Amino acid sequence: MPVRGEYLGMALTIDDLDVENLEYFRHCAEHDFHLQACAQCGRLRYPPTTACPWCMSLESTWKPVEGKGTVHSYSEVHHAIQPAFRGKTPYLILLVDLDTQKGEPTPDEALRVAGNLTTADGQLAPAEMVRRVGIGTRVRMVFSDAGPGLALPQWTIDETATQPERPWRYPQE
Repeated sequence: MPVRGEYLGMALTIDDLDVENLEYFRHCAEHDFHLQACAQCGRLRYPPTTACPWCMSLESTWKPVEGKGTVHSYSEVHHAIQPAFRGKTPYLILLVDLDTQKGEPTPDEALRVAGNLTTADGQLAPAEMVRRVGIGTRVRMVFSDAGPGLALPQWTIDETATQPERPWRYPQE
């Protein structure tokens, strides 16, 4: 049975045949972050896939992963296309290097997970919070409930972590 939800007025559907994403979002709905771990090489992977990108094994298990990391990159949206987002600009879409499995299989690689910058309760971050975040900011995962059995993994500033004095931000006009 497909999983359906809504986020800021947008309909979301995960179809029955999307087995890996159904399982991934099932964990997120419980506000519990899990990733696939390859049964052969042991590496975690994101996004969910049928085969391991490193060894091509088709066997995997789901492992709990701590949702903490560092902003690797971001996109700051000022002109939202979706009507529900227009009143929420500017907002950030973050690409976060997880602390888990950082530097594997090479020193420059990491598990990178995308999500919006939100407040601790999963609402899109206000402008003053957006201005505090840049490359190097420490963040932790939170979840935005989108319906029964569906929650979206998002990011908020990790107030318990040591933050860079001045995170790098793209120059503003």
